[in-house]
Amino acid sequence: MSSMDTQAYQANGGFQTSTGTLYVSKPYRSKSSKRLRALITFAPRKSVFDITNEESSTNEFRGFFSLFWISIFIFSVQTYVRSIEASGRPLNLQFATMFSQDAITLAWSDALLVLSTGICVPFAKAMKNGWISYYWTGLILQHILQTSILFGAISWTFNRNWPWVQSGFLTLHSIVMVMKMHSYITVNGQLQDVSRQSQRLRRKLEKATESVGGWDRAMKIATEKQAEIEAASSSSNSPPNEPNEKEGTPVPIGTPVVPTGASSSYVDVNTAHKLRKRLASVAAQSYQNGSHKLTPENDPSVQVVHKLQTRDGTQPASYVIQDDETELPEGVMPNPLIHHPDSQIAALAKDYSELQSEMVSTGPVYVKWPQNITWKNFAVYQLIPSLVYELEYPRTDRIRPLYLFEKTVATFGTFALLYTVTESFILPYTAIASQQSFLRSLLDLALPFMMAYLLLFFIIFGTSIPMKSVLSTVYTEIDGHPRWNSTSWDEFSRKWNRPVHTFLLRHVYAATIMSYKLSRTTAMFVTFLLSACVHELVMAVVTRKFRMYLFILQLIQIPLIMVGRIPAIKRNKLLGNVVFWLGLYAGFPLLCVAYVAY
Repeated sequence: MSSMDTQAYQANGGFQTSTGTLYVSKPYRSKSSKRLRALITFAPRKSVFDITNEESSTNEFRGFFSLFWISIFIFSVQTYVRSIEASGRPLNLQFATMFSQDAITLAWSDALLVLSTGICVPFAKAMKNGWISYYWTGLILQHILQTSILFGAISWTFNRNWPWVQSGFLTLHSIVMVMKMHSYITVNGQLQDVSRQSQRLRRKLEKATESVGGWDRAMKIATEKQAEIEAASSSSNSPPNEPNEKEGTPVPIGTPVVPTGASSSYVDVNTAHKLRKRLASVAAQSYQNGSHKLTPENDPSVQVVHKLQTRDGTQPASYVIQDDETELPEGVMPNPLIHHPDSQIAALAKDYSELQSEMVSTGPVYVKWPQNITWKNFAVYQLIPSLVYELEYPRTDRIRPLYLFEKTVATFGTFALLYTVTESFILPYTAIASQQSFLRSLLDLALPFMMAYLLLFFIIFGTSIPMKSVLSTVYTEIDGHPRWNSTSWDEFSRKWNRPVHTFLLRHVYAATIMSYKLSRTTAMFVTFLLSACVHELVMAVVTRKFRMYLFILQLIQIPLIMVGRIPAIKRNKLLGNVVFWLGLYAGFPLLCVAYVAY
């Protein structure tokens, strides 16, 4: 592929990634420093539902979004008027009476569920102190603990004989809490193992330096060698400077014009060259495969992107690869011994540096394990709308009151619409599903269920999770993946629920490949199998029936995914999108009628 082709799918001189656009300037020499540096800038992608998103506001089809909400509002008012004419009140509120039943007990039960997850902290501290080894004692105890909490919550729903709303809520929330617990303990357990490997390698490295005069002598030689390499690199890569400076920082030639609100930082010239080369290579490969955007699976800039997240949306993050590298914790920068002339010492130092880097977050705070094992850290993790635990998350320094007010109003307004659809057009037809033909029930419920689906997912991913993100001051990008444009079931499974997809990708799919050496196809089957079992478990609790309908439909997605990958079908995006929507239209009422009537 030519360079012109590569530039065709770069955005304004930058590389489109899964979370935004990454810009890497040409190296330049700062007047305040003798070292060559390059400017890296990251512009995060905003949600399509964010009113400050410039791309969404200029989209040619943005009017259909307004038309949808206006139509839903008129439809709801029409429903209220007809109900008043028939019964004298806009809604009969039978559904409200049902889901408010035993509300205080449900609230206390949910609070106890959340508090019970705090056992993860002493568990992690036991691993930190070496009282428990994660492999394999900790792993066994972890699964016993998670299973006990999950089935304890499910047993409680049966004990209270709750309706389907309360039972479904507590069951789903218990699954979410178990997923959070699993990620927290797993990550800390794996880091305990990495720490032990690092300690053993450090002892080998110290012993290896004895043959060259000891640790201090070896460090001195390696540091001198590193300085020679950097000096040679600086003299061979010295592009001109832009004379204009702003607040003492020169503007390098070749720096692209980037959107406002982007964050920037500096890296050394070697890092810049490698990153630009790697980005261009992977982007070109993605383009050949039919994708015009880097994804987390193939994106070499993910680490850099995380480091460059802004703190308040406008100011650069505090992350900078500083000239004074002694201020950075061990693991952020490679151990200087990687430059030692002795090949054995250099190889051991490289392996040691890689292990150390796994134990440090991507910045800007650079949290190093086990400094993260605190009650405060776990409490913050519980508030974060993510099911995957990280040592550090991209943070913001302020809560946007107007944005929070907008999402709060949108949440309650959308819930009112969802309640209207459920009360007036789903529950009445569900109650008579067993009294009429199967096809008639599907026809009656197809449109109401699709409306409920759209409203419910807007509440979850368009308002509730962004509100939680703002309150926890953690940057999350949930809605930036337009699931409505999906052309296949595997694309939809990746986009419809990003937190769950990320959890399954890391802790199920990737974990089975790494730990059990499964093939990708087998790992995908295991992932779908686990997901199908969990979905069927929820339906069994909600309906008090064990029918396996949802389990079967979940597994049917696997052959549908294979069919969707046939080139002739994959190329027809319109057909794929139509088939996807027809499948959703049929799936929801099909499951409802099947579980209610049969």
